[in-house]
Amino acid sequence: MKLIEIKRNTSSDVVALQNISRKTFIETFAEVNSPENMTSYLAEEFSLDKLSTEILNPNIHYYSACITEEVIGYLKLNFGTAQKELQDENSLEIERIYVSKEYLGTQVGQLLLGKAITIANDKKLDFIWLGVWEKNHRAIRFYEKKGFEVFDEHLFIIGDDKQTDLLMKLKL
Repeated sequence: MKLIEIKRNTSSDVVALQNISRKTFIETFAEVNSPENMTSYLAEEFSLDKLSTEILNPNIHYYSACITEEVIGYLKLNFGTAQKELQDENSLEIERIYVSKEYLGTQVGQLLLGKAITIANDKKLDFIWLGVWEKNHRAIRFYEKKGFEVFDEHLFIIGDDKQTDLLMKLKL
């Protein structure tokens, strides 16, 4: 396999970020959600306007995993007030970590998670937390193997469907 580069996204990366965001969300969740709910969620969460605004927010960091120029996965980190639930200054939230279906099982997810852990350690944070759909057993196992533990749950809404995410935490 070719060398995988993890790079911080800037405004010039917004179209590629939108493409990988939509692609991986569809690959992961289209089979278990209605087309209407998927369309609604994709339009709301992955619009160019929203992604452009988020990239400019100093408390939101996007990173892409790339092979040559191809984006094969990405990571979204939230700090401070950008965090969805806890907004703890001593933590960071991994809001999204997705890998293209054809690259699952090739260490890309581990590299992206490693990037988040490195950043958290560099900032001397106490913990990393994230939400993962309670029925995404592959992701839950991945995080548990890395030392994450469930500490709570929250509601995740796709269109008109209310789903439960497990909140998981990794103490540093």
